[in-house]
Amino acid sequence: MIGETISHYQILEKLGEGGMGVVYKARDTKLDREVALKFLPPHLAKSSDDKARFTQEAKAAATLNHPNICTIHDISEAPDPDGGEPRIFIVMEYVEGQQLREKMAGLNTNQAIELGIQIADGLAAAHEKGIVHRDIKPENIMVRKDGIVQIMDFGLAKLRGTVTRLTAQGCTDGTAGYMSPEQVQGNDADYRSDIFSLGVVLYELFTGQLPFKGVYAT
Repeated sequence: MIGETISHYQILEKLGEGGMGVVYKARDTKLDREVALKFLPPHLAKSSDDKARFTQEAKAAATLNHPNICTIHDISEAPDPDGGEPRIFIVMEYVEGQQLREKMAGLNTNQAIELGIQIADGLAAAHEKGIVHRDIKPENIMVRKDGIVQIMDFGLAKLRGTVTRLTAQGCTDGTAGYMSPEQVQGNDADYRSDIFSLGVVLYELFTGQLPFKGVYAT
């Protein structure tokens, strides 16, 4: 994948991966800028539900225009060189900085307050558009070199009013330790679940530890 050109994007390096995607840094050769490409993993591309979920992420995040939310530029498909399912990917802003997780240890109180305000501002903008993130945690929050916070990865986002339920009944979406009680129980989550998760993140930001000691959802 590194060095490969997909559409007009030249893949430069792998940035990371999670349950719903693999992310690469790439060069947009048309506009001469760096972007991030998030690919649906090949083993998930065979599932129509996961394709729908991935597309939903792009549509949800693309409606947002806020300095504290990562900008989505496009969603596209590329042929698989091995003849498999087309590779679906989201083109998004490349954010140069550190995860909040990496920044936590060196923050003073004023810095923590400023970051917390920015996270809350970004979430408020998403909620005004009817979008629930559903996986707020330090790993999904980037802090740019200039100190600007950007919320990443709307892979678990759910538009209010979406007809298709993309999560199986009783299945928990999110990260144990940051999930609201309704998420742990596999029930529908709304903006209040994000506020709960934000509270957990803020607690950790100021104390250096989680408010709840359990690691696993039961």
